[in-house]
Amino acid sequence: MATRIRSSSKRCAVVGGSGFLGRHLVEKLVEKGYSVSVFDIRQSYELPGVTFHQGDLCNKQDLLVALRDVSLVFHCASPAPSSDDQALFQRVNVEGTRTVIQACQEAGVQKLVLTSSASVVFEGTDIKNGEEDLPYAKKPIDYYTQTKIQQEKLVLQACNKEKGFLTVAIRPHGIFGPRDPQLVPILVDTARRGKMKFIIGDGSNLVDFTFVENVVHGHVLAAEYLKPDSPLCGKAYHITNDEPIRFWDFMSRVLVGLGYDAPRYHLPYSLVYGLALLLWLLTLLLRPLITIKPTFTPMRVALAGTHHYYSCARAKHDMGYKPLVSLHEAIAQTVASYPDLRRGA
Repeated sequence: MATRIRSSSKRCAVVGGSGFLGRHLVEKLVEKGYSVSVFDIRQSYELPGVTFHQGDLCNKQDLLVALRDVSLVFHCASPAPSSDDQALFQRVNVEGTRTVIQACQEAGVQKLVLTSSASVVFEGTDIKNGEEDLPYAKKPIDYYTQTKIQQEKLVLQACNKEKGFLTVAIRPHGIFGPRDPQLVPILVDTARRGKMKFIIGDGSNLVDFTFVENVVHGHVLAAEYLKPDSPLCGKAYHITNDEPIRFWDFMSRVLVGLGYDAPRYHLPYSLVYGLALLLWLLTLLLRPLITIKPTFTPMRVALAGTHHYYSCARAKHDMGYKPLVSLHEAIAQTVASYPDLRRGA
């Protein structure tokens, strides 16, 4: 199915368009003939058909300049999930999103597509083929999840058909691909430091990893199908590769593809989680005196040792979603895109 957006305007904006997902999305929109306005704190590339606007996400006047004559906005801006800066998460994900909504309404934007996260329903315990009607996490494991929940609520509650402002949230999970600044670089750095020898738990836990091109595809489809009479209005949608894989199999395929050894030795999940929780509490106590960044946080351990994969049935039914790139091909493309991270490079 073609991802053609039927819109009266060929001008849209991508908030956070200099980031990993944002840049891939911008490139796809330009390929489809869109004139794109990018809003971000920095400009990291140049592309014909793209106008860059640098500014503060919490400054409505900065945003209004970027949203002039725009009918469709994609909101992808967020700090890296691995950060532990609570104030930054609150400012960007919550206050920044509130400002984006206000600016969209004032500028006459008709559609807002949010990049949310499947983690908004994750509490560190198994989720198998989870659907969108799962309740939000009552005890979020980290600040990222806590603020993404608030962010998604703000965007979905802002949907107002009478006022002509429609919103939808896309919940990807485990995004990876070329130019990924998080998953693969962090994995390789950990391997280079000799800390990828161990498997947390028995290694049987299934998870979703989603190729960035498929995440972009889901965003474009959401924009296409978001209309006053569609079921997308004010709803959230899981977007994954729809191919759950054992977490440690995925990690091993990436590591081996880049020339590193796959993890071999098993550690009990409860032991590692308990140590991660203790270390996290210690970093909170010592933060006024010293900054510690532990390799394994409670969230990372939970993601590595539990089942967490999600159903795409709603996206398939409501907007014809189907992954464009298989997991096998996605891993191959990703590994090939990182010659500088290969062992010995």
